[in-house]
Amino acid sequence: MSFHITGLPAEEFAPLFSMSDAELASRSAVRWIADERRPGYPCRVSLTDSHPGDELILVNYEHHPVASPYRMRFAIYVRKGEKTFDAVDEVPAQLRSRTLAVRAFDAGAMMVGWELVEGRELEAASERRKHRQGHAVRAWPETERLQQHLHAHAMREIRLD
Repeated sequence: MSFHITGLPAEEFAPLFSMSDAELASRSAVRWIADERRPGYPCRVSLTDSHPGDELILVNYEHHPVASPYRMRFAIYVRKGEKTFDAVDEVPAQLRSRTLAVRAFDAGAMMVGWELVEGRELEAASERRKHRQGHAVRAWPETERLQQHLHAHAMREIRLD
């Protein structure tokens, strides 16, 4: 099964880096300089980790803007000057090193499947979704009920083709 992973659109966040701290605060955002933390802070645009000294913006972002109880927003980091990750059948290293909460939603924006998966096992999880194999932390429904994408906390979307 083929898949397509995209980060968040870089152009949506680029203007934040020219704002003052007061302007950022009015948008519930803060400027952050990356420290020595390893792994680094996860940029949701490039799907890469920060390096010490990188300029980041920590901002609240609505990543699942739907009219259902599953509407979601959370704090994310974006790094200055990054390009949007966009690849087919490629899982970025940042995602491989983390535990991901993968969720599937039906056409009514209701959650119909979920799984906690180690990033290094993301391809296998998409295959399990395709074949609907059972597991204690998984509840994948009949394939025809699913939209053809999965939302994961660390990226915009994964589309399954």
